[in-house]
Amino acid sequence: MMTIGEVFRVTLLGSSHGPFVGATIEGVPIGTKIDTDMIQTAMNQRKPGGQFASKRRENDVVTWESGIKDGVVVGNEIRCIIPNNDVRSSDYDFLPNHPRPGHQDMVMYLKSKGEADLRGGGTSSARMTAPLVAAAALVTPLLNSIGISVEAHVSDIGQVQAKPMNLCPPQWASEFCEQLRCRDPDAAKQMAELIQKTRNERDSIGSCVRALIRGLPIGVGEPWFDGIEPAMSRALFAIPAVRGVEFGHGFDVVGMYGSDHNSPWGGTSQSPKQTGSKPDGGLAGMSTGSDLHMRIAFKPPSSIAKPQTTLNLETNQIEELVVRGRHDPVLGPRAAPVVEAMCKIVLFDLCLRGGFL
Repeated sequence: MMTIGEVFRVTLLGSSHGPFVGATIEGVPIGTKIDTDMIQTAMNQRKPGGQFASKRRENDVVTWESGIKDGVVVGNEIRCIIPNNDVRSSDYDFLPNHPRPGHQDMVMYLKSKGEADLRGGGTSSARMTAPLVAAAALVTPLLNSIGISVEAHVSDIGQVQAKPMNLCPPQWASEFCEQLRCRDPDAAKQMAELIQKTRNERDSIGSCVRALIRGLPIGVGEPWFDGIEPAMSRALFAIPAVRGVEFGHGFDVVGMYGSDHNSPWGGTSQSPKQTGSKPDGGLAGMSTGSDLHMRIAFKPPSSIAKPQTTLNLETNQIEELVVRGRHDPVLGPRAAPVVEAMCKIVLFDLCLRGGFL
């Protein structure tokens, strides 16, 4: 079962080329008012169709089939549906006989004994992130009500690197910034040029998203496996194509001394606060009250128009494959809203479990 969360539970439904994708959502307090405009704004940020994304056109309008009436949560289980209106299954006629390199086609075909729907990635598709964004947007006002905010932007595409988020404009400073979800206007322009060059070469490129969580009270997170970093890592690694997750200083800690890395406590006994230039937002799986910094690496999209050679299961020969269809040349711009959504889903669940909501 494709479920995340313990008290706040989200279970995914549907598939990329089926009639819909959706989710059942449990644990939202009855009486919660939903902000439909906020939800649609979040959906618009994730959906395909931009200059630097797949040309698949989906409206991504959420239909709340149960659990919500007149804009208010009225039941424990909420069901949402997002129709798939622009599928083009003929682009996947080569499946299952000619599995794509870098994709789940081969392993899912074997695991399901040939029964899985592989079109567009099936249930493994990034299309399945649409209901996750809807679920997160549903509870965003509740997180905001206790002062928690989550923000993500594209920090790297290829070798192009943006300035730290706190040194960038607070809003999208250019059209490139908004389309690429990058706060740094100079870097966004270079990223746009690199993506276009990569697309002209019929290839794809890797990217990185940085996320920043502010306003966490001290103590969010459960012991060991449901600590804030383990729970967050599990959720973020579930996003298709994630290949690395870092917290705080990340792998840079390898070259640091304890005296450099440790953040002393200041403030008062009634209001303790870490000091230092970049204090750790999580210690022993619990939030410290400081900002939580994350860095998430995405591999280059596997579906590319450049000819590749791979096994043909029908002929048992290594043959050339050219993947047709509408695919993203880079994942970071559409992944940034998904990273925000995953963080919010985990935080809402942990806050409910810890009595913060």
